[in-house]
Amino acid sequence: MVRSRDNTGVSDRWRYRRALAVVAAIGLVAAVASLCFFTVDSADYAIVTDFGKPTQVITAPGLRFKHPLQSVRTFDRRLFVYASPPIEFLTIEKTPVVASGTILWRVADPKRYFETVIDRKGAESRLGDILSAEFGAAIGSNRLVAFVSTDAAAYRADAIVAEIVRRCGTVAQRDYGIEVVDVQLRGFDFPKQNRLRLYARMKSERGRISMLYRSEGEEEGLKVRAAAEEQKAGILGKAIELAQQRRGEGDGEAARIYANALSRAPEFYAFLRTMESSRTFARKSTTMVLPADSPLFGVLFDSKYFNGGAPGSDGVRGELPRK
Repeated sequence: MVRSRDNTGVSDRWRYRRALAVVAAIGLVAAVASLCFFTVDSADYAIVTDFGKPTQVITAPGLRFKHPLQSVRTFDRRLFVYASPPIEFLTIEKTPVVASGTILWRVADPKRYFETVIDRKGAESRLGDILSAEFGAAIGSNRLVAFVSTDAAAYRADAIVAEIVRRCGTVAQRDYGIEVVDVQLRGFDFPKQNRLRLYARMKSERGRISMLYRSEGEEEGLKVRAAAEEQKAGILGKAIELAQQRRGEGDGEAARIYANALSRAPEFYAFLRTMESSRTFARKSTTMVLPADSPLFGVLFDSKYFNGGAPGSDGVRGELPRK
């Protein structure tokens, strides 16, 4: 009975040790597998290093294998935005300005990136230096009006920024394995201590330009008015000439009509002319002293006064009636 219990205890201890060994083996296999296998996400690049030296560059997602003593570094392959701080520069005419920019970038060469900048912080530090140098070169070789101007011919900011993008991209790709997708001029202003003086100078310059435009406008206005006056004089001259011509034609026609009428009834015509003359100067409250044989009174004493064949038509038209 005692021997049976001893055999049962030995068997239980053996099964326990065997289970423990199996669990330990499984754990060891899992640990080794975790050290040898790794996954690469679709949004990452991966580099396998052997004591800090890159041995594999993995750009495609999936399950990968490495030696247990090797390490894996991953880098985000998506776009990043870096905003540089404002920095003061001088234009070609020695005008101080404060400029800042924004860089849109991503990792292009993982191995070069790992060997030079290591991480995002180091990459943005290098990009800030590149952008500062390119901004200084671009602003220092151009006038202020190339960045701030109302004249479309003088404004060249877009072309200058495009050149900065090209130069930054070349340097970043060659030296650090970084692709510069775009660069934007985020801010362009004057230093605070110089703004009032510069604004006053800009105001005086705009005043000078406005005076120039105003004088040119006045000169052009004088030319237009002179041309209009000349055209007006020409039109009026032609109108007066035409009016005189028409008036002469009318007077000639009127004279012809009068002559025709006079030849047909000279007595009636003389009567009408006498009446018209008396209506013209014999107004109300008018006192006139005229001879008795005046044609104006002839018709009052003799109804046949304008009849050429009537008695007394020679000289005095009869005697005035006595009271």
